[in-house]
Amino acid sequence: MGFISCTKACFSAFIILCSYSFELGTSTNTNTSSHFFIKDPETVSSNGSLFTLGFFTPPNSTNRYVGIWYIAKSGVVWVANRNQPLRDSSGIITISEDGNLVVLNGQKKIIWSSNVSNIAGNITTCHLLDSGNLVLLDNSAASSIIWQSFDHPSDTNIMGMKISSNKRTGERMKYISWKSPSDPSIGNFYASLERLNIPELFIWNGTRPYWRSGPWNGRFFTGTPWFASSNGTRNIVVESDGTVYFQNTMTQGNVLRFLARLNPEGNGSVQIWDKVKKEWQVYYRAPNSSCDVYGTCGAFGSCNSCTSPICNCLTGFKPRNREEWNRQNWISGCVRRRALQCERVRNGTANGKEDGFLTLQKVKVPDFAELSYFTEDECRSQCLENCSCSAYSYDSSIGCI
Repeated sequence: MGFISCTKACFSAFIILCSYSFELGTSTNTNTSSHFFIKDPETVSSNGSLFTLGFFTPPNSTNRYVGIWYIAKSGVVWVANRNQPLRDSSGIITISEDGNLVVLNGQKKIIWSSNVSNIAGNITTCHLLDSGNLVLLDNSAASSIIWQSFDHPSDTNIMGMKISSNKRTGERMKYISWKSPSDPSIGNFYASLERLNIPELFIWNGTRPYWRSGPWNGRFFTGTPWFASSNGTRNIVVESDGTVYFQNTMTQGNVLRFLARLNPEGNGSVQIWDKVKKEWQVYYRAPNSSCDVYGTCGAFGSCNSCTSPICNCLTGFKPRNREEWNRQNWISGCVRRRALQCERVRNGTANGKEDGFLTLQKVKVPDFAELSYFTEDECRSQCLENCSCSAYSYDSSIGCI
């Protein structure tokens, strides 16, 4: 049995946590009307004053952005005009004549819009909820939500938000990193929900996978041990239109809020708000070591961040390219020293012992794994009899992989 593996956590990781410059002005609650109007540096707070909507300037920048942040100066969780910064402090947040929420510059030009088409009656109101969700309501349709920031995330997932993908259309909700700590525009990394038959969370570097969670087993993602030990409610839900989404909520003792943030270097961090210390505490990092980076040691390579070098071939395998391997370039991975009995039977050269399996602990199952509805014993025998099967795993909640 062999596959890409990532093991022990003997590591230190660095997550960039940014401070932000806020110019706080008049603060109102969110019982707003169609005359919703905020002029920089004014702000609007949710009814419980947990979240604030207003203008901010990132560190080492002079640009102004419209964002939502959790308690004063604790970090921006959503940005409206990511790719269209305001160059001065003349910005306005309001509702346009067609009923959309818009951001205007000093020349009254729209630089960002909620972009909802065909709003009935053009009568809308805007509210910032205590969940951190900014919603636009259609007052002509029993105040139904026609747009919400939760459906258009930036780089941060806060408690109660979803991350979703649609099996039928292929449409995915993406959490996209900032370009840099000073620039909230679209960055190189994004997080999404993938492999929807056995759902997994992925972090991508452009089109290349950078990290994966391991498959969902009905209770947690199997490659992220913090899920197994953390309190809270989390679910994978499949809706009738083919949408699959993951949602996490968490409340425990002094923990008031939960968020997952993707930084400009592609590092994800799960953070919890300590209301006594009034600061975010990093609870889990992804990747949590060099071995947690996707495919570090290549095919049939075993990774252990507590050893040097960190990559070794599994028992019964050797480097595909010895010269590269010696230079600690492991991307080409490993190959079998000897063909499997199954292959030798097919080639007419069978002799010696029958094939068997090597048991590996604390590894993620291979990417692109196939799910079969066999018992554990059937799982083993089916893999042993199939020359294209190189490994199997059995999870009582998932079945045979």
